[in-house]
Amino acid sequence: MPSDFINNEGETLLALCRPGFENDLAAEFSFHAGERMVAGYPQASSGSGYVLWHSQQGSLVPVLSQGLIFARTQFLVSAGFEDLSDDRIGELWPLFEALAPFSELYLEYPDTNEGRELQRFLRGFRKALEPRLRKAGLLRKKAGQRLHLFFSDSRNGWLGSSDADLPLVEAGVLRLKLPAEAPSRSALKVEEALIRFFGSADVLAAKTAVDLGAAPGGWTWQLARRGIRVQAVDHGKLAPRLLNEFPVEHIPGDAFTWRPRSGVDLVVCDVVDKPARTLQLMEKWLVQGWAQAALFNLKLPMKRRFHEAQTLLERLATGLGRHGDPVIRAAQLYYDREEITVWASFAETD
Repeated sequence: MPSDFINNEGETLLALCRPGFENDLAAEFSFHAGERMVAGYPQASSGSGYVLWHSQQGSLVPVLSQGLIFARTQFLVSAGFEDLSDDRIGELWPLFEALAPFSELYLEYPDTNEGRELQRFLRGFRKALEPRLRKAGLLRKKAGQRLHLFFSDSRNGWLGSSDADLPLVEAGVLRLKLPAEAPSRSALKVEEALIRFFGSADVLAAKTAVDLGAAPGGWTWQLARRGIRVQAVDHGKLAPRLLNEFPVEHIPGDAFTWRPRSGVDLVVCDVVDKPARTLQLMEKWLVQGWAQAALFNLKLPMKRRFHEAQTLLERLATGLGRHGDPVIRAAQLYYDREEITVWASFAETD
């Protein structure tokens, strides 16, 4: 049955993350709380795939609009529910009525083995719930918020809402189809990053790009299939069809020492190296004007991953800030592993 509102003294946020990164997300919440002088505490369990943040004084809701590095999705919790009967909808209905209207329904679960087993149950639950919400006028396309129902199992979880304008993905998992012609699964990182950072994978206005450490060519393929002329830099071999079917020039060279003949619109980089070294390289490309924007991955250590990520991003912001107004976005994507993906550029001026 529904419990009392979880945090009568303040607010509670729930964020989903990659299992094993709960402590990193909790540290990220605590960092933002410290910056905003918000009193509160995280609640995290290793391997659970989600973190709760309880604010006792002040609010972290503004953080949701800017996005969290280690959160795949997040929402403001209104109530928890425990030991629901078979009439789950009937028991939850008073909460739906109190919070409505909603623009859409998100049914969510942790990205764990146990959580994924809920998918069949949630498909049936959606078929039963959505028509009732529409018939009652609680689900409306132009409503300003979406409804989130997070199930830790089939009878327990949390209910809440998020701003309908926030570009959130249900369950935080953006499942993309890998075309057979893609040279590697890493191609999905580029597509997911563009959707995560800009709301669409078709926003790139670039005409020229460099892919540093390109082999076997997953990132190059994502750019080239959009008509972007790519210089793919790597001593390793590229997938042959990249050179035969796309505007790609293979340049044998080292990602850290090769220099372009002229400036390009975009540089991308997914090399396995120390993150500080990769960061320094990307900063150099932007400051020297070799590229107008950069999309790259930073490999993270096994411990204190948020601390490392935040330190690196602050260093990048400081370095770019000496030369302009930097735009920096970062996230651990669904298709990332022990890494984060970063977009960096200078803000356009009139």
